[in-house]
Amino acid sequence: MLSIGKINTLKVVKKQGADIYLDNGISAKVLLADKKAPENCELGDSLEVFVYADSEGHLAATTKKPLALVDEIAWLKVVSLNYTGAFLDWGLPKDLLVPFSEQHHEMEVGRSYLVKVFLDDKNRLAATTKIDRFIEDTAEELEAGQKIAAIIADKTDLGVKAIINNQYWGMLYHNELYQPVRKGQTVEAYIKQIREDGKIDLVLQQPGYGKVLTLTDKILQKLEQNNGELNLSDKSPPEAIYATFGVSKKVYKQAIGSLYKQKLITIDDKVGIKLV
Repeated sequence: MLSIGKINTLKVVKKQGADIYLDNGISAKVLLADKKAPENCELGDSLEVFVYADSEGHLAATTKKPLALVDEIAWLKVVSLNYTGAFLDWGLPKDLLVPFSEQHHEMEVGRSYLVKVFLDDKNRLAATTKIDRFIEDTAEELEAGQKIAAIIADKTDLGVKAIINNQYWGMLYHNELYQPVRKGQTVEAYIKQIREDGKIDLVLQQPGYGKVLTLTDKILQKLEQNNGELNLSDKSPPEAIYATFGVSKKVYKQAIGSLYKQKLITIDDKVGIKLV
């Protein structure tokens, strides 16, 4: 079956004038809605296309990929309003509707919002700002140390909420954030831990000793580039450490501690670190 709102691989089965029809061998033929067909498009060719229902409810396809597929969450800008709702720019000629019933608050032209793309009861694509009902607080399949994609959401007193893999809430704590993040930004993050209550803590730096081993090489390289000296000790400000190596102070301290134990460096609180 065709997956509406997703990328499908379909074959060219009919060419009638400028019209091109696609098929997956199971469903009805789908019209390629692109004004300009792909170069050298011939019968039997396979195309990667995004499938959707047009304004009349007929299935159509485009080789253009939207900024978000069905069931995905994205940061999209409102480009127009009318009596049915707000319309978002999502990278396709036909803008994406957010019906008034799917808006937490009245949306404004020019502003961007976190929205989830979904199919309505008539298989039409739409979006909603009421994303909480789609996102869970806990996830059994995630584990500590796992690399994930996260979308930055709202700030809280504790930190910044983030949406993991379009499905789960995670938290980046203020005292472990060493770089600015903005709402709607997609970042690579890691599962720091899954707490006893099932809530998920995140960090932007890879946790564990494997990160320290990678960092030690960078520190040694930096020392060699600076005549064997580096004005960063375990007493240096976290911001200075992050600006140089992109890691937290805790991870940096672990790394220089490892180098010190190997007798590769000396540590001076005032001067910093030196190659032995």
